[in-house]
Amino acid sequence: MPFPRVHLEPEHEMFRDQVRRYLRDTMSDKVSKWREQGHVDKEDFLAFGEQGWLCLWADEEHGGLGIRDIRYDQVLQEETVRWTDSGFFHNAHSMLVGPYLDRFANADQKARFLPGAVSGETIMAIAMTEPDTGSDLAAIRTKAEDMGDHYLLNGSKTYISNGIIGDLCVVAAKTGAKRGEIGLFVVTSDMEGFSRGRHLKKMGLQAQDTAEIRFDNVKVPTENLLGEAGMGFSYMAECLAVERTMSAIGSLAHAQVAFDITLDFIKERTAFGQPVGTFQNTRFVMADLRARLDATQAWLDQCVMLANAEKLTPEDAAALKLVTSELQGEVVDAGLQFHGGAGYMDEYAISHMFRDARIARIYAGTSEIMKEIIGRGLGLGERR
Repeated sequence: MPFPRVHLEPEHEMFRDQVRRYLRDTMSDKVSKWREQGHVDKEDFLAFGEQGWLCLWADEEHGGLGIRDIRYDQVLQEETVRWTDSGFFHNAHSMLVGPYLDRFANADQKARFLPGAVSGETIMAIAMTEPDTGSDLAAIRTKAEDMGDHYLLNGSKTYISNGIIGDLCVVAAKTGAKRGEIGLFVVTSDMEGFSRGRHLKKMGLQAQDTAEIRFDNVKVPTENLLGEAGMGFSYMAECLAVERTMSAIGSLAHAQVAFDITLDFIKERTAFGQPVGTFQNTRFVMADLRARLDATQAWLDQCVMLANAEKLTPEDAAALKLVTSELQGEVVDAGLQFHGGAGYMDEYAISHMFRDARIARIYAGTSEIMKEIIGRGLGLGERR
C-alpha cells in the first residue's frame, strides 16, 4: 500500500471521489478517440467547465469557485491521469496559462477573458517556445512593435499545447532591443494575421494537440498587454515555479499509475511456472520503486503546501520537477520491461505510457536546465 498522505483533508478526498466517478463514467472511454484524432474535443472542455473544474482559482464574479488551494488541482490532476491517462490536458489551460491572467491581468482583462476560460468556451494556450529557442526564453525573436493604440505582432511559435483547438494565446514577444525585454500579450484566434501551422506529429501524447502558430502583422490592442511591456521575462519566471510543480504532480501521478498496473500484471503473468512477481529481481526492483515513489510523494505533497503559502522557491520547484520526471521515466521503463513482449503492444496501457513519459524530462524546462537552476542556487554559477 502507498504511504499515507497526511496533507490532504477529508474535503479533498470527497472531491477526489466526485472527480473519479465523473472521469471513470464519462471520459475514460473517450481516450482512444482522442488519440486517433489527435486532440480532445471542445465539448469535453465545456463539460469540465460545467462541473466547475476549469480554473478553480477564478473568482466567483468571473464564474469560478475561488478555490486557491492547490491540493484540489493536485487531486484533479491525479485522477485525470488515472482515468484518461495522458489524454486530457486541462491542466495546461487552468494551471499553466491561467495563472498569467490571474497574476498580471487587470480588472478589465479578467472580465473579458476569464468567464470563457472558466466555462470552457475559450480554450487557452501559451506561446513561448520558438523554432530556434527552447528553454532560453530570453532569446525569442517574435516581436511586438508599439504602434500607439496597438502592437504589431510578427513571428512564429512551435510546440504549442492546445495549439489546434485553442481560442486564446498568451504570447511572449520582444518589445525592445535588449535581451530579455519581453512583453506578454493576449492574442485570440480570430485576430487577422493569426494562423495555425502544422498539427505536429509526436512520439507520445497523441491525444494532446501540439501545433505551430504564426503571427503576420497581427494588430494586438494595447489593452491586451498583460502588465508592463518589458516585464514579461520576470512574469514568466514568476509563473514557472507553479508550472513545474504541476508538471511534477503529473509526472508522479503517471509513475504511480504505471506502478499499479505493472504490479497487477506481474501478479497474474507467469513464467517458468510461477508469477513473474515472485522472482527476486522483480521483487527487488518493485520494492525499490515503491519506496522511492512514497518518499517522492511525501516531498511533493510538502512542496504543494509550500506553493499554497507562496513559499516554494524556483530552486525547490526545479528540484521537484527534475526528480519526479526522472522517476517517471524509470518506473514506466521498468513497467514495460516486466510486461515483456506484451508491454510493446499498444493494447497495453504501459506501452503508450512509456512513449508519453519521455517528454516529461523536456517540457517545462529540461532536466539539464533544472540542474543549472539548482546549481546556481547553491552559489555554483559559471565563472565569467
